[in-house]
Amino acid sequence: MSIDIIGPEAEPLLTWAGLIAALEAGHRLPRAQIKDMFLYRGTDTLLNRAAWIDGLGQLVKVATVFPGNAAHRLPSVNGAVTLYDDQTGVLQALVDFHLVTKWKTAGDSLLSATRLARKDARRILLVGAGAVARSMVSAYASAFPEARFTVWSRNEATAQAMGLPVSDDLQRAVAQADIICTATMAKEPLIKGAWLQPGQHLDLIGAYTPAMREVDDAAMARARLFVDSRATTLHHIGELMMPLASGAITGSDVIADFYDDPASFARLSDDEITIAKNGGGAHLDLMTADYIAKAWAVRDAC
Repeated sequence: MSIDIIGPEAEPLLTWAGLIAALEAGHRLPRAQIKDMFLYRGTDTLLNRAAWIDGLGQLVKVATVFPGNAAHRLPSVNGAVTLYDDQTGVLQALVDFHLVTKWKTAGDSLLSATRLARKDARRILLVGAGAVARSMVSAYASAFPEARFTVWSRNEATAQAMGLPVSDDLQRAVAQADIICTATMAKEPLIKGAWLQPGQHLDLIGAYTPAMREVDDAAMARARLFVDSRATTLHHIGELMMPLASGAITGSDVIADFYDDPASFARLSDDEITIAKNGGGAHLDLMTADYIAKAWAVRDAC
């Protein structure tokens, strides 16, 4: 049995609308079994993620996160993705790690934004100027075609390299945005709840360990809160663990995740502030890798 090896050349076959449809379909299947394993050496991380969705298949994704790689002109995140057949468990595909990660991460927050951001949202602030922020430009533009982007980053040169308007005043940039997307490695809150304005939506992407967060307790307390998966966020990521520990929020303040009725994962008024935490669990990698593999198979058939 042949094994598909799917690299970056598959990207032209993909669309954000197609991925969103695949994510929504995946969440109508039985709830995923997921398991994460973290190993650490100082600031470096080895992350092993596995997911099994009955009716879709199995996936193992291994990621290494080495923040110091920038000094060597290497990506800070690397890894491998293996996709297995649902019925037989046979290795089905090796899918490019960066392709899966890019589309999974951006698609996760795009799905949240399509449900939670105001329909007239136009002004989008990207907090951070790395690979994730760059991919969010095309993702958001697919759903908000009149979007105008502004970038803020602690590294001004990286922000300028994105070729978008750059702000040097984060507080002012936050106040002027309709959608705020955070994609940083911050361990201390960058965004204060006092800065937020009625009607804003925040997509929080960057924090992925218990020690990381991008917004403060006040922001979490002011907003209606949503997550992609309670199982991968509430007791695993500092963005939620810290305000839960301080009493700023309770578990019941998280209104819905993607497995809940889509009608509950929604904005109720134009004035409310919404926050969606992107935890990026392995089940989302599985749904994304399956979407990529199916798009590749159609291409081969043609």
